[in-house]
Amino acid sequence: MCIALMAAVVTSVIVPVDREYLGYIDLKTISCLYSVLAVVCALKNIRFFYTLAQKIVELFKNIRLCVLALVYITFIGSMLIANDMALLTFLPLGYFVLSSTCKQKYMAFTFIMQNIAANLGGMLTPFGNPQNLYLYTKFNIPNGEFMSIMAPPFIVSIILITLCCIVFVKPEPLEIKGETVKLPIGKTVLYLALFVLSIAIVFRTIPYYIGVIAITAVLLFADKSALKKVDYPLLLTFVFFFIFAGNMARINTVQNVFSHFLEKDTMLFSVASCQVISNVPSAILLSQFTGNYADLLVGVNIGGAGTLIASLASLITFREYTKHNPDGTFGYIKKFTAFNFGILLILIAFMFILRNC
Repeated sequence: MCIALMAAVVTSVIVPVDREYLGYIDLKTISCLYSVLAVVCALKNIRFFYTLAQKIVELFKNIRLCVLALVYITFIGSMLIANDMALLTFLPLGYFVLSSTCKQKYMAFTFIMQNIAANLGGMLTPFGNPQNLYLYTKFNIPNGEFMSIMAPPFIVSIILITLCCIVFVKPEPLEIKGETVKLPIGKTVLYLALFVLSIAIVFRTIPYYIGVIAITAVLLFADKSALKKVDYPLLLTFVFFFIFAGNMARINTVQNVFSHFLEKDTMLFSVASCQVISNVPSAILLSQFTGNYADLLVGVNIGGAGTLIASLASLITFREYTKHNPDGTFGYIKKFTAFNFGILLILIAFMFILRNC
């Protein structure tokens, strides 16, 4: 958020504030993201996702299947509640399962696979990743087309992640024991209804301003703490990057340089951009210079794999791992880099082959 603010301030010196600034900020994207985050926080407060995940994990009897379950839960969760929220919800569960069964040796690998699953699993739906929500809204991409664009890399990602878990985790037996959580029926039904409402806002079936007012009003009475826990720095990051991207698009030199590289290969350039400034700001910035939303969409999604800053969600995983294992930082970064770049290179090669078929 601070970097985005600095970028907005610096470019505002080059492009003085005027009436065009009013058109920079996409209120629909901000509203949709706020709605989803608020409802997810409410569901998380009643431990809905923890309970759901625990029930699934308890079905498995060995560590390989357990790790696969944790990774798949994160994968599916990212499609429904966004990648960062999926990690915040399911990484603690991964730690609990591995530590309570004395399988800490798989901690780094499991966290890395959960991280990759969160970044790549969210690519299939418009609300799975923040950059998806932005591009989906900006280019008004039809639902069917959106999913058809992202389905091929999504399927390959599932295969790669599954193979990694099968190859690198042995089928050692284990027993999982955890606390039993009883969900409050009334709040569970209410929050699930609000979740459906937030998804309806994303898919444009309900005007975003009506949805925002309704969700905020209900949570003010049902769970004020959920509204306090919304990731407002993420929302402000979007606002500041909207200003930065809008200003950059008005600088002729930048226009010429970015347009040139994007015309050469939109997907490859967007992947490279993610490695340096992360996937969300890359989506906002590069969308000002190209109308090729299909390649841009693929690039900023698979580009979430790679460096530690290619996706802001990866920093959540890094922070969570080092909190539990501060002495394993260097080893974690080595494994993280190897797995992420390995999967990224395979996805790039696959998309090039698919594009040339």
